[in-house]
Amino acid sequence: MFDVLIIGGGVSGMSCALVLGSAKKKPFVSDKIIGIFTHQKISSLQEAIFNNAYGIPAGKLGSELLGESVSQLSTSYPHISQIPQEKVLKIEGEFPEFTVTTNKSAYKTKIVVIGIGAANTFAIEGLMQYIEPHQKSLPEKNRIQLRNNDHKIAEGIYVMGTLAGWRSQLAIAAGSGAAVATDILTLWNNGVQTHAHDSIR
Repeated sequence: MFDVLIIGGGVSGMSCALVLGSAKKKPFVSDKIIGIFTHQKISSLQEAIFNNAYGIPAGKLGSELLGESVSQLSTSYPHISQIPQEKVLKIEGEFPEFTVTTNKSAYKTKIVVIGIGAANTFAIEGLMQYIEPHQKSLPEKNRIQLRNNDHKIAEGIYVMGTLAGWRSQLAIAAGSGAAVATDILTLWNNGVQTHAHDSIR
């Protein structure tokens, strides 16, 4: 049983995983089992080049960032399980016990976080009823979002990045993933507001 499973290895998903991973030393996180589906084939980063993203050297390719983020997560936070090359097909159940079914296996988790982009090819069974037109995208692009309130779809189900209705900017997607991570940390901390900061002190 996972405490949280993140669906999506793009910007928001990896950002969420990195923040959760960095909180490992907090007493309310130390026993938590965290996983991420790192499927990246359809990430919009595959064709991106960055010249305007804070903290990223100009000219950095999105495809490089994808690979580097997976390596960073493995090196810095090896306690987070990475599940590559599996596509999520269905989510069943309710908080605190969901079953996430992929093309290869099935997993139990208490919390599900979805961050797989806003393409209208979205087809995860169990979430289709939450689809609505994307509010911050041109209508002709036919983008979608999942109906949510501050990233929360339902008890135990969160959405982030463009699929949560945010614009397609790396910094926005990363911030959205980090926001969801800190919401989950706050939940684990019995509702007491918290975050995860590293320090050189």
